[in-house]
Amino acid sequence: MCRVPWMTGDLPCPARGDPATVEGKTMSNQPGSSTAAQTDQPEAVGPTTGDGAPVETSAVEMSAVKAPSGEAPSGETPSGEAPAGEDAAGPAHADEGTVTSGRPEFAPGALVLALVSIGWLTAMLWSTREAIHSTAAGVTAISLSAYALPGVITAALVSGATVALAATNRLGRATLRFLAAVGTGLVVGLLAAVAINLTYADNTTTNTIAGTTAAAAIIGGAMAGARQARVVGAITAATLTAQIFVVLFSRVRDPLSDLFGAGETQQSVLDAAKWVSRTESLLAGLLAGLAAYLYLTWSRRRAERRDGVASPLRWPAYLVAGAGAGLLLLLTEVIIRIGGRGLLDLAAALSEADEVAQTALGTSRVDNGIWVLFVGALTTLIVFGRTLGPRPVEDEADEPAAS
Repeated sequence: MCRVPWMTGDLPCPARGDPATVEGKTMSNQPGSSTAAQTDQPEAVGPTTGDGAPVETSAVEMSAVKAPSGEAPSGETPSGEAPAGEDAAGPAHADEGTVTSGRPEFAPGALVLALVSIGWLTAMLWSTREAIHSTAAGVTAISLSAYALPGVITAALVSGATVALAATNRLGRATLRFLAAVGTGLVVGLLAAVAINLTYADNTTTNTIAGTTAAAAIIGGAMAGARQARVVGAITAATLTAQIFVVLFSRVRDPLSDLFGAGETQQSVLDAAKWVSRTESLLAGLLAGLAAYLYLTWSRRRAERRDGVASPLRWPAYLVAGAGAGLLLLLTEVIIRIGGRGLLDLAAALSEADEVAQTALGTSRVDNGIWVLFVGALTTLIVFGRTLGPRPVEDEADEPAAS
């Protein structure tokens, strides 16, 4: 038995020539020890020769002895492994919301969307003006204004968002981008309000339309200041697609009403109109969801060609983009009922029939927005889900061979 002077008890001597370590507790807490107040720490005994004399061991060898199995010594990184906090793709702080090349995320095709939305807003303002100033309108100008107001507000929302996207595409700082987007929406709203005041009759109805349109454009500009610019671009593209479809669908309303059983009675006409409206909402939501998905897919491919890498979007982004057209329609209704409340009240006060008509139109717009929201969201998620491949199965760790 080998006896170590600073340890109690006998320890077996290691085999000659084989390094060995012995971990034990120091007797620092024994009475009379000069280090009795110190905390016990495990210490390793270096390799000894056959006669019990310790062999000098370098710091590197000692660190290798103290390191647990499978771990590298302190300050060193195992060969083939990246430092902590990084992986093969780069630093850990590179998240999905940013492109790894450092360029700010942008919405491709924003300029085209801006031009289309401005043309759409111009067409809506012009058609509303023609309806109000037509000689056949007479005292029904207020009713026609209230009827046309939702289309104008939706067009102003989309125009403010798309123009702000085009103006802030190259801005990287989030705060600066948001402020610039709001300012761009304000400019679009002021220009639209001035155009309305110059071309429409100077009355309370005109001022209501101008003020509500300006507010909608500012809100749309604020939407464009969001961090995910591609999602905003997909929402505007989906909304434009749905609105253009609604205009085209108006040409087949009468044949569909006859198909759904519109007859001589008022109840049959109302039932047929309800089914026509549901069909329109269903198809509009379907097209909006497809347009949102196609835009996000196209924008990812454009980013890959432009930067060599594109940040992938998860399913919540596709969900919001698909539901975006319906959300904008519901937001339009909120803006109308707050900013255009006076115009709606004037239209409802004309007669009892006008009051019933305005109530029915408001309910129909809300139902249409809800249908477009859910159908668009489901369509986008279903199409996106079908593009996902099977989840990769991790290779099981090879079991060590039996010795």
